[in-house]
Formats: sequence, structure tokens, C-alpha cells
Amino acid sequence: MIKRLLPFLTAVAGLIAGCSAVSAHPHVWVTVKSELVYAPDGAITGVRHAWTFDDMFSTFAIQGIESKKKDQFTREELAPLAQVNVDSLKEYDFFTYAKANGKTIELNEPAAGYYLEFDPKETVLTLYFTLPLKTPVKAKEFTVEVYDREFFVDFSFAEKNPAKLVGAPAHCKLTVVNPEQMNTDLSARLSALAADQRDPTLTIGSEFANKIVVKCP
Repeated sequence: MIKRLLPFLTAVAGLIAGCSAVSAHPHVWVTVKSELVYAPDGAITGVRHAWTFDDMFSTFAIQGIESKKKDQFTREELAPLAQVNVDSLKEYDFFTYAKANGKTIELNEPAAGYYLEFDPKETVLTLYFTLPLKTPVKAKEFTVEVYDREFFVDFSFAEKNPAKLVGAPAHCKLTVVNPEQMNTDLSARLSALAADQRDPTLTIGSEFANKIVVKCP
């Protein structure tokens, strides 16, 4: 049953802790597709995400969820799980950080209408949600970074169509910046962290952020 599901990250930590073959951070892998949403006046109003979780997390997450069709789940059947995900992501600022002209921009909690979809062929869950800007803004340069500072969750942009602009002025240009390869020393440090251990002093995730940069002359 849904009530047996633990919060998003803690639950996954417990799952991985029981898997002796896995010992190092990260423990969850998420493939990201993002859209920047614009108003008719050219102001940015929100960041729309589609996050696809790895098959191990997805398989664990759907355990105990009842469905009318075997191995198939409707949005309604997954709605309680979607809420668990969104509620637990609040603590981590939804791993999404935005700046307009170099200044930090506040994002509100997800707008109504977020949902999960399950792909039975790939056995993966995808969470769809939109983070509205607290105040819509027009900017010559707007950036969005997606990362977990402790690298418990490994985010990476999708290979195809990782990001796009929705309703943006025609002259705005979008660039996707992928993080550099992690060096062996840092990888070893992460390997030393147990599956159920988080290190608040570890903030290297920002150095390996997935970044969207939009420039509007």
C-alpha cells in the first residue's frame, strides 16, 4: 500500500542499503527534460520538468500500488505516489536553482496538476511538474541548474531534446551545458559514504550541475 512507502530519498537509501553490490553515491539516477515557460509579454513564468527515474527506483516505488491492469498504472493510481515525491522534494528545493541576470530567483512549489507516468516497457517512472517563478521576470540572461549538492541523486539531461523554450521571444537563444566528468579522487570520496548516509558538508553537486542558459539580446 502507498502508506508503506517512505519519503522519496530516505526510502531509496533503505532500499540500496540492502543491496551489497551497490556501495557508492549516487543511489538514484534521474534523466531530465526541462522547459522554460514564457508569458505573452516575454516574461519567464516557470520551469517545467519531466524527470525519469532509473528502473531500480521505479520498481521499488510502485511496490504495493494496486492497479486494475497488471504492470500498468494510470495517473490516478499513481497520484498518491506523485504527492509523496513532491512533498519530499520540498526539503531539497526540488533540486532546481534559477538566476536572472546573475541574481537568484525564487521558485514556488509545484503548480497543481503534477503527475507520474509509468512506462511498462522500460519499467520507469516519470514525474511531470512545473515550478512557477514567485515573480515572473524578463531577463537578458536566465539560467536554471539542476543538481543534488550531495550527489545522492545523479541528474543528467536527456540525450535528445533535453530542454526547450515555450512561448519565448523569437530572438532568445537556449544553450544546454552538461557537467564535466568527475575525477577519481572525488568519486572515491563519494564511495566512502554509506547508502543510508548523507553528508550536509558535501556540496560538490553544484560543480556538476546540469545547466540551461537562455540569452535574450
